[in-house]
Amino acid sequence: MGIQMKGRSLLTLLDLNVKEIRFLLDEAKDFKQNRQNFIQSQPLKGKTLGMIFQKRSTRTRVSTETAMAELGGHALFLGKDDIQLGVNESLSDTAIVLGRMVSAVLARVYAHDTVESLAKHANVPVINALSDQFHPLQGLADILTIEEHLGSLKDVKIAWVGDGNNVCHTLMIASIKMGMQMDIATPIDYKPEKSIIDYCKSNASFPDQIVVTHDPIAAVENAKVVVTDTFISMGQEAETKMKLKKFEGFQVNEELIDRAAKDYIFMHCLPRHKEEVTDDVMYGSHSVVFDEAENRLHTVAAVLNNLI
Repeated sequence: MGIQMKGRSLLTLLDLNVKEIRFLLDEAKDFKQNRQNFIQSQPLKGKTLGMIFQKRSTRTRVSTETAMAELGGHALFLGKDDIQLGVNESLSDTAIVLGRMVSAVLARVYAHDTVESLAKHANVPVINALSDQFHPLQGLADILTIEEHLGSLKDVKIAWVGDGNNVCHTLMIASIKMGMQMDIATPIDYKPEKSIIDYCKSNASFPDQIVVTHDPIAAVENAKVVVTDTFISMGQEAETKMKLKKFEGFQVNEELIDRAAKDYIFMHCLPRHKEEVTDDVMYGSHSVVFDEAENRLHTVAAVLNNLI
């Protein structure tokens, strides 16, 4: 018997226990391997997903619309010029209206409290497609990619190099729940949020499961997974010059990657910029960046199928 998640929201991986994450990963693999079976069975026929996008995205929009279509449902794109959350209409009123019309809401927003408010008022499942604190759909795709390429999550050390951002927070939580080790190297002013560090350290299952450092070389040492992300997130463009100066020395290049385990994989959730990773690493034989991107489709299909 499957695990029942119907009607629930997914705002962060904290909303899922280990068995639920495992179930979603296994169903994502099933969707990937037996895609035509899902397309033929149309499990979400007659269902509509309202997709709120305050921030643009290639992978999130294409993966979600494709998954809904292949599962038999309909995705309704609502960009920043289609609805104005909290501008001409209150956030709570928008949520209530959407909840009376659609089967679920997916929201890619700036502030995390926006998705929390949507979930409070919508009365249908709300899926966080990115907020300033968390990116659970990316986290699920990343775990699936790691497991596919390394065969297991056991004894995996992840090295994060760069900004302690929403994807970093999500992978920290994933590491705690799924038994991986994670070393995070950031510039001193760009550590992960203290509340996330405190949660992960207090829930760690072994010493040094989560290590926060400002030394990329130490973090990458013997890592099986090396991950970076954009240094300049959407909405931070005014800080570009200042941030790039502070992130000097944090580029993932051949010299740094030589510290990783021999069978390492490199990951980046895209879009990528050269200050974050050099071409030889990005497009090298150890890079699984495009497998990671594809897995956004399979994991969101599992989430939609189970929450709706």
